[in-house]
Amino acid sequence: MIPPALQDIITSAGKKMDEAVKHYRKELSHIRAGKAQPSILEDIKVDYYGSRTPLNQLANVSAPEARLLTVQPFDQSALEDIEKAIMSAGLGLNPNNDGNIIRIPLPILSEERRKELVDRVNELGEEARISVRNTRRDANNEVEKKVKNESLPEDSLYEAEEEIQQLTDMHTEEIEELSEKKEEEIMTV
Repeated sequence: MIPPALQDIITSAGKKMDEAVKHYRKELSHIRAGKAQPSILEDIKVDYYGSRTPLNQLANVSAPEARLLTVQPFDQSALEDIEKAIMSAGLGLNPNNDGNIIRIPLPILSEERRKELVDRVNELGEEARISVRNTRRDANNEVEKKVKNESLPEDSLYEAEEEIQQLTDMHTEEIEELSEKKEEEIMTV
């Protein structure tokens, strides 16, 4: 049985690994796949009366069609500011402003662009796996110190390290599954 002091370290490591996967999932939601998703515009900040305001607090963003996003501002006077923010966000989008609503047609992804996006997914996946492995390393180091300093049985060290490795494997597998799913989504024409 693993002593409570070591169990706390394992629990903490599990939470950090969960955070790494959660962050990866959020990053993936910003990568455009085949169809329009309002989450693409989630991180856009608009200069609104002198402050940087998130787009979702200024407008309703929706995807009425597979390759079209619409942005309906709550305040019509913010329309041009929103349009500028979308254009300068570096997403390669060209919003059309008709005076009431902003329509953003999403171009069909070229094969080259799809491959770039898959590469980006793989980069982000590797960063997430590195974060999980770093958490494993830190937790194992903490466990070793705790066993050494508190004269705990050496068996508890091995049990704790084994449990930490199981957590690592589980989270790495989840990252792999997310990567494969997103790649498939991107490569589907």
